[in-house]
Amino acid sequence: MLRRIGTAGLLSIALTACGAGGSPAGATPTGGGKAAPPAQTTPPQAPPPTTPQARQDAVERALAKMSVEEKVGQLFMPVLYGTAADTLSGENQARYGAQTPAKVIAKYHLGGVILFPHNIKGVGQVVGLTNGLQRASGDVPLLIGTDQENGLVARMSALMTDFPGAAEIGATKNPDRARAVAKATGAELRALGVNLDFAPVADVNVNPKNPVIGRRAYGDDPARVAKMVAAAVKGFDEAKVAATAKHFPGHGDTDVDSHTGLPVIKHTKAQWEKIDAPPFRAAIDAGVDAVMSAHLVFPKLDPSGDPATLSKPILTGLLRQKLGFKGVISTDALNMEGVRKKYNDGEIAVRAVLAGADLLLMPNDLPKAYRAVVAAVRSGRISKERLDQSVTRLLTLKQDKGYLPEAPAADAERAAGVLRSAAHRKLAAQVTR
Repeated sequence: MLRRIGTAGLLSIALTACGAGGSPAGATPTGGGKAAPPAQTTPPQAPPPTTPQARQDAVERALAKMSVEEKVGQLFMPVLYGTAADTLSGENQARYGAQTPAKVIAKYHLGGVILFPHNIKGVGQVVGLTNGLQRASGDVPLLIGTDQENGLVARMSALMTDFPGAAEIGATKNPDRARAVAKATGAELRALGVNLDFAPVADVNVNPKNPVIGRRAYGDDPARVAKMVAAAVKGFDEAKVAATAKHFPGHGDTDVDSHTGLPVIKHTKAQWEKIDAPPFRAAIDAGVDAVMSAHLVFPKLDPSGDPATLSKPILTGLLRQKLGFKGVISTDALNMEGVRKKYNDGEIAVRAVLAGADLLLMPNDLPKAYRAVVAAVRSGRISKERLDQSVTRLLTLKQDKGYLPEAPAADAERAAGVLRSAAHRKLAAQVTR
């Protein structure tokens, strides 16, 4: 299935951050014409660890320098159009009022960008793109994310190793495989300048009619899925790439696709504890960096009828307070129909923040959403303290991954040696067997 993104409906890309769909395949990595260096399977060295107080001081210094507008910008991660930071694009102009990705970043003080196949042409090009986007971000580096679940959802598949998806890994019953694949996937992403992956899927696929999760999940057994998710989180951490467990509070038992409708999960609280909760608990215990919300109604957890993305009882009451998650809460893509049934694009963004979300992914109308959140802060509807909580979490994530105060530059020659390395191709074959 495809989700159309374009002024005239001409540009279609694979489904948004939670959605299924493939990516272009068959492209060969290039390293600017130079011979590829020996294969590397480990991520670049992270900066030496600092004390907790030093890390907190770095975050507080960055926060203190920001205006309200800059803080609000940190919450947003839209899709941008172009294969370089200075690419002129009518799509950017029509959507954001600025022609190039660099100018969009500067205009809205963006905290992040998500990459899709239309941004991907080759290794050297992607390295140039991510480095250019980071230069455009000013004093606070970007979170550069993508959906590289592997298998059905693999946005960077034109360049990266063709690793098996979650269902195949789950079938091995070996969490070490999940950890190894996540580490290798993270190493390839990091080499390209991507520092956040919207993976792993933590849903338990208990409904055979599920149109959106299916083989993207590790399986239908909560205990096994929990072990696989925890292992994957650790693998991404070893690669110094942020992992995102999705889709909270659980998207496994639905026969409606939240890209096109609003699913309703009919589990009781006891069923949620037994079926849906274990993988998210395991992810949190493993130190997952982010958790993505689901655009679905869960009446036994919140009877309001609002989707989980806009539900304070679910995001703050359940995820933050009951499960004790202290990291970044990301929305699923805000251009999906599941979250746009009741409210306009500006109100959606405001309600997501009030519910507890920190990262607002792919708003359908970024200018409207950005203005609405700024206005809500100015009016006091969103308190400045609440805004600072989200920005602090985002800055802390960047600092923890070695992206604050300055993002490391990716290197095309090195990336060509990491991507599709012999060791990674061997790993993929081992899991498949």
